[in-house]
Amino acid sequence: MEKIIKTDSGIEIKELYCEPIKMDELPGQFPFTRGVHAAMYRDRLWTMRQYAGFSTAEESNKRYHFLLSQGVSGLSVAFDLPTQIGYDSDHPMAEGEVGKVGVAIDSLQDMELLFKDIKLSDISTSMTINSTAFILLALYISLAKKQGADIKKISGTIQNDILKEYAARGTYIYPPVPSMRLITDIFEYCSKEVPKWNTISISGYHIREAGSNAVQELAFTLANGKAYLEAAIAKGLDINVFAQRLSFFFNAHNNIFEEVAKFRAARRMWATITKNLGATDPRAQMLRFHTQTGGSTLTAQQPKNNIVRVALQGLSAVLGGTQSLHTNGYDEALSLPTEEAASIALRTQQIIAYESGATDTVDPLAGSYYVESLTNDTEAAAWKLIEKIDAMGGAVKAIEHHFMQDEIARSAYAYNKAIEDKSKVIVGVNKFTSAEMSKPPGFKIDDSIRLQQSEKLAKLRAERNNVKASACLANIKRIALTTENLMPAVIEAVENLCTLGEIADTLRDIWGEFKG
Repeated sequence: MEKIIKTDSGIEIKELYCEPIKMDELPGQFPFTRGVHAAMYRDRLWTMRQYAGFSTAEESNKRYHFLLSQGVSGLSVAFDLPTQIGYDSDHPMAEGEVGKVGVAIDSLQDMELLFKDIKLSDISTSMTINSTAFILLALYISLAKKQGADIKKISGTIQNDILKEYAARGTYIYPPVPSMRLITDIFEYCSKEVPKWNTISISGYHIREAGSNAVQELAFTLANGKAYLEAAIAKGLDINVFAQRLSFFFNAHNNIFEEVAKFRAARRMWATITKNLGATDPRAQMLRFHTQTGGSTLTAQQPKNNIVRVALQGLSAVLGGTQSLHTNGYDEALSLPTEEAASIALRTQQIIAYESGATDTVDPLAGSYYVESLTNDTEAAAWKLIEKIDAMGGAVKAIEHHFMQDEIARSAYAYNKAIEDKSKVIVGVNKFTSAEMSKPPGFKIDDSIRLQQSEKLAKLRAERNNVKASACLANIKRIALTTENLMPAVIEAVENLCTLGEIADTLRDIWGEFKG
């Protein structure tokens, strides 16, 4: 009896692929299956980012300077949980979480410390922030202005993808309708004032981390992207303008070929989606994406095995044509990454770039019977899921009906069951185990950070012009009740030292909180 092998997405893998698939596409041309640029890495390598942020702005700034000294070409900021869900560090809801999973940012003063001696005009910064993305963007723009930068030239990305928060991750504040309003306000403002800024990074990463398979990650991410396009078009924005500044954020897992197929299919599908919604400019049809290696694939058992996993995952992203890459530290299943782990992760990217040969030619796996077939199969399976979502009325409706959440939960259950019954091998976990567990030194954050941040906040509120700050918050409240763009008012507020929590609470008072 022939052995049946399937990917985690359920796509059956043949024993042998012998049928050639016609390949008349070229890189840099619609539908961009083979890459968004004609010469890809022969002209320019991907941006090498390392996701970092912890404790206070001062401590994170030290790590950024270390990473820049090691050769990173772009920064990627992690924010703590209170910052992500709109609470200042001295709020009761912030207790026990300040500085733990990222850096605490309460005000423009913190933003200045975070980027001390780093010129925002000289770097590209990615910020993993969603429900409070509009506030963090306002802080970044305000700091750039203080540094004397031309904001029309600063570059970077805010994640700003609230739909995947409802579906997979949970750091939402407001209900879907006002949340989508904030996102389209950012699209509109940046298309005019900060034209080089990527206004959204539509994220499959967290969908995959929540337990989806590769096909679900692809389908749900593109369905969310389609919803953002439709919301912006409904607001009267030109798809040929705003769609150029949309980017994507994908996960990379261990099956190199499945991941490469996913990335190639994603470009082709997005080109079709944007074209069908009226995009005629090729730059508005291109899917550009950042990749992070799979956090959920890291194991606490035999943690140095993770170095190999990260290398395989990083290679899949490069072979799949990523524009930006973060490689995880091998110790992240146990703690925040140490400097040593962060350095090894960066060196992994540099070895792929300069020693592997993967960058010598464009789309090196193109024409492989297997990869081309798997690309087609992955695309076909993802379209089937998108058709189901469209039939429900789109991504927002699918989330409201818990379709995405239930699909992800079923996939996560099946994956973990396969590990438990050993039909899926995880080296060092359910096979090739060892009695001793080597544990690298952890990197922990203590609770004194909250006290430090609270003292800074008390000083800020005592010394700022509170009459002006109150007027700024009242203006945000007034504009939130109209269709006027909120971004100029939020920028004015942070420049007058209104805090992140004060701005978020002003809108909580009007829009309420989403209860899920």
